[in-house]
Amino acid sequence: MLDRLPVEIVERIVAKIPDTDLIAASKVDSVWWQEVRQEAYKRWKNYATTIGRSKLLKPFEKENIDWISFEDVNDFYKRWIDRLTEDQLYIMEKMLRNGMVVDTPRESHKP
Repeated sequence: MLDRLPVEIVERIVAKIPDTDLIAASKVDSVWWQEVRQEAYKRWKNYATTIGRSKLLKPFEKENIDWISFEDVNDFYKRWIDRLTEDQLYIMEKMLRNGMVVDTPRESHKP
């Protein structure tokens, strides 16, 4: 039944699947594989962008701060970044194992 759904419905379903189950959905058929690949790339990029833009500690850089609150925020920040990184690496590993990362061939440079 899953292999007969319209692409629009597949897109909606795939967008709701958690990271840990996402790649399993690619086994249905080639349409699902393509949708899962696109969703996985989107999530991977989102993790990378979020990690790159994180500015949680900015308010504490210029002001006179309470070091206890700084330690709490800093610990939370480290755990949050670690979690995002783990999620990003998980998606990358699963994509690699399932042939979802395709490098474009480089043109040979002739001297």
